[in-house]
Amino acid sequence: MRRLKILMLAAEAAPLVKVGGLGDVAGALPVALRKLGMDVRVMLPDNGMRVPAAYKVRRLAGGTLAWGGRAERVTVRAMKLNGGLYYLVGGRPIPHDGKVYGADMAGDLRKFVFFALAALRAAERLQFQPDVLHVHDAHPSAALYFLGTAGRQQRFWKFTAGVLTIHNLAYQFNGAAAALEAGGLAQCDDTRIPVYARTGLLALGIAAADCVNTVSPTYAREIRRKEQGAGLQNLLRARRPEVCGILNGLDGGVWNPATDQAIAAKFDVRRLARRRVNRDALRAELQLPAAGGPLFALVARLDWQKGLDLVLAVAPGLRALGAQLVVLGSGSPQIAKQLRQLARAHPRSVVVRVGFDEALARRIYAGADVVLVPSRYEPCGLTQLIGMRYGAIPLVRATGGLADTVVNVAVDPVRGTGFMFNYFSEPRAWRALQVRAMQADFSWELPGRAYADLYAQAVRTRRTGAAR
Repeated sequence: MRRLKILMLAAEAAPLVKVGGLGDVAGALPVALRKLGMDVRVMLPDNGMRVPAAYKVRRLAGGTLAWGGRAERVTVRAMKLNGGLYYLVGGRPIPHDGKVYGADMAGDLRKFVFFALAALRAAERLQFQPDVLHVHDAHPSAALYFLGTAGRQQRFWKFTAGVLTIHNLAYQFNGAAAALEAGGLAQCDDTRIPVYARTGLLALGIAAADCVNTVSPTYAREIRRKEQGAGLQNLLRARRPEVCGILNGLDGGVWNPATDQAIAAKFDVRRLARRRVNRDALRAELQLPAAGGPLFALVARLDWQKGLDLVLAVAPGLRALGAQLVVLGSGSPQIAKQLRQLARAHPRSVVVRVGFDEALARRIYAGADVVLVPSRYEPCGLTQLIGMRYGAIPLVRATGGLADTVVNVAVDPVRGTGFMFNYFSEPRAWRALQVRAMQADFSWELPGRAYADLYAQAVRTRRTGAAR
């Protein structure tokens, strides 16, 4: 079988740049695909980020792109990383401010539309003609819209299949008319798309892609309903045969309590007793007293979606049961204020740290007994996967990827990986629950194969359409 060539576009990808779960996926998936023999190349916007000298960056010619009536120079910085080629694609419309996402939506729309089109131009200059263009989320979806319109008339792109992965349907990047016009893209008149979204990057990507997937099977079903369709449910239902869910994986090399340098004591399922050292160390670091009840943790973006208000509502009940709570995250100033007020009122049982601190997050996963994921909706979620990997039992809402990854121990005591609260008072049952959670396989091997199948389907669809 011929080696498939994949061009992947994303706003972030670890380890080069990471803001959230998208960065984890866009960093780990290419590695899994290369193990399957694919030639995967990743392009990211060049916002002037500093790149370690060890990556041996080369500057390449990216050509020019017609933008707003003038020719804009496309810059390319290339490097080899994780066994593959990565490119930082830039130009004047992409500010060199080091920011992945800015505070100005109009500026972000210009940046990402320019990046999407400049990435395609760079691929042409590099003579890398992909079988599949794989776009992550709304940010680079203008590339798919080009592929489905003007690109079909160009020999270089005519047979390239388009795949869109939706990580969060709520972030649609609507109102991109000016940026799309600057890039020379025609106005959309697709009646499947609501009028307000016909200048929205995500909607245009959904309509133009040969195949669309979300990051969990349950979320793929949920977004076809009004409650979670964010206004695009009819478009998604219209695309239903081509919309599927592929569950995210977790990079076991990055998240491994047996090798993690950030935690107090390394452990695995055979040395689970050592986990107590991490709980004691975490309490000491956070100035929490020793306690007989469980230590609950929440590591999340401070956002309505993540259900933080629900945690605030149940916090008194947790304290009454002798439990303690630690929260780490950044986001809504109002939610942060409420959490800080709770911590000030109950300093012996509640600790709140506002901000991004990955090392502390690792120590929390390694030391907490229970990780809370009360999200109102969750496309996939990595928190519960990391928690299980580190022996922190997840307590989750049954939605999206949470429903797909956590087996309710109350329903299935033999296979369960989530828990009922009273299990904590039964040490033998609790240990068995931790072992099952830590042994759950969420590696990228199966998702990688699922994406390989999706690519094959997309290629068949594109070539059939192009031959008509």
